[in-house]
Formats: sequence, structure tokens, C-alpha cells
Amino acid sequence: MLTNQGVTVGSANTTLPLLTLREKEVLSLLAEGLTYDAIARRLGISTHTVDTHLRRLRAKTGAANRTQLAVLAHLWGYVRVQGSD
Repeated sequence: MLTNQGVTVGSANTTLPLLTLREKEVLSLLAEGLTYDAIARRLGISTHTVDTHLRRLRAKTGAANRTQLAVLAHLWGYVRVQGSD
């Protein structure tokens, strides 16, 4: 297991990989709690394409699942926490 600033994220690589703009968008929306359908509607893409982006994100990060991806998104600052303005 790798750690980042004392946070364990399964076997995921917690160092920031090179992501495409679309991967960053999908990751951010996933971390905000949107479903595949909601992400697809928001971005104007199919749910199959959302799944493809998430598969590629898991491969790039070593994340085992959506939950680990969401944790990494928070660690990397892809999600604004409500009330943190």
C-alpha cells in the first residue's frame, strides 16, 4: 500500500499521473458523487465512454475501484469542498 501525507489509498498510486482534460473532468464529477449516467449527461458523452475513461483512470492510478478514485481526486484537489471558499 502506498501512502500520501499519511493517507492510505489501498494499492493505488497516490502520485499525480498525467491525465487528459476529459479524464480530469470525469474524475472530478465522480468524486462529487455523480453516477455514470449523470456524468455522461453532464459531459454529453455515452455511459460507455464514461466507463472507458474510468477504466483508463484506474489503470493510470492503480486504483481498484471508484471509491479509491474518488479519494485520489480529493487528495489531488480535483474536488472543491463545500464551504471552503
